[in-house]
Amino acid sequence: MNPALPLSGLTVVEVSSFVAAPLCGMTLSQLGAQVIRVDPIGGASDVHRWPLAADGTSIYWTGLNKGKRSAVIDLRSSEGQELVQRLIVEGDGIVVTNAAGLSWLSHDRLAAQRSDVIHVQLLGRGDGSTGVDYTVNAGVGFPLVTGPADHGGPVNHVLPAWDVCCGLYAALAVVTAVRRRDLSGSGARISLALEDVALATAGNLGLLTEPQVNGTQRERLGNAIYGQYGQNFTGGDGTEFMVVTLTRRHFRDLVDVTGTGAAVSALADALGVDFGSEGDRYRYRDVLSGLFAPWFAERTVDEITAALSDTTVLFERYRSFAQVAAEPKVAANPLFSRLHQPGLGDYLAPGSPIAIDGDHPTSGPAPALGQDTADVLARGLRLTTADIDRLTSANTIAAPNRAREDDRA
Repeated sequence: MNPALPLSGLTVVEVSSFVAAPLCGMTLSQLGAQVIRVDPIGGASDVHRWPLAADGTSIYWTGLNKGKRSAVIDLRSSEGQELVQRLIVEGDGIVVTNAAGLSWLSHDRLAAQRSDVIHVQLLGRGDGSTGVDYTVNAGVGFPLVTGPADHGGPVNHVLPAWDVCCGLYAALAVVTAVRRRDLSGSGARISLALEDVALATAGNLGLLTEPQVNGTQRERLGNAIYGQYGQNFTGGDGTEFMVVTLTRRHFRDLVDVTGTGAAVSALADALGVDFGSEGDRYRYRDVLSGLFAPWFAERTVDEITAALSDTTVLFERYRSFAQVAAEPKVAANPLFSRLHQPGLGDYLAPGSPIAIDGDHPTSGPAPALGQDTADVLARGLRLTTADIDRLTSANTIAAPNRAREDDRA
């Protein structure tokens, strides 16, 4: 733990699975907190989630649990539940969880033991019912405006946007609650629902306001950008580019570099519009794209990149994840550092996107399931070796070897 990091000295207990809650914990860990992830014996339901390395190690699980400590406890037994409660109450009194329906882990039960406890509960929906990113997304409206303009059905996006946003909101909630407790001594009962995050985002971006105010709703645009001029183009060698012009100057530079000035002026005169206006550029985006497309089709990726680099036009090649992983934006980026992860080997892993005094806080490897159980209980609860042995014999906790064997079962 780096004592210079802002959350150094803070301990957070995480009882979680999947994306949002683990991302919250990892974010806090990268900022200096000690995060103890508590799993049931054998691991939670995400321990084998794809993609997997050759030996069966979950690349997904290790990615979201870097730098944490791992304790494996029987969460169904009363003694196991008491151990987790004590880790929270006798520690810094902070817990983050997306486990629903666990009365023993509720705010009220913990607050009865420690009045200033900070309890963050992640939910699917605000009413407490279940929901995951894909079902929440379906119910909010985004899949019906995603995809090609002529597509008739919904299109899910691959990014679990609400999980990611929810996890970051949860980390912010923890920091905010700690700040309030430092000032007033009061704890906090915080709930955060995936659906509420999605609804708030849709509302903040105007997607829910538009039908209420104008009686209209967003149309499906494919790769165009609503309200602006932006479109994908294909180079002569088949390379795809995304091109965006947000300002008059951006658009003027695109017209100049493609040599379409006379054609664009003639089109504006014929239509009686001003392409200096972003609204007119958006309305007539298809015909403008038809004017620009030949320029791209006649050039290679290097020629397009060189020409656009000398302008203010916003552009980028479309790349695969494999291409990105091999390029300088990963290999030469201070955000990434080499990490040895048991089960995966050595690879470049991201630290925190937040640069503090110019440095990106990094994470250690994800723990083996249950590797820290004995040490966490000994240090946090002052249990003796005899206590640990008794708990292990009673199957209330799992020794590291047993945790890994159950994990592979």
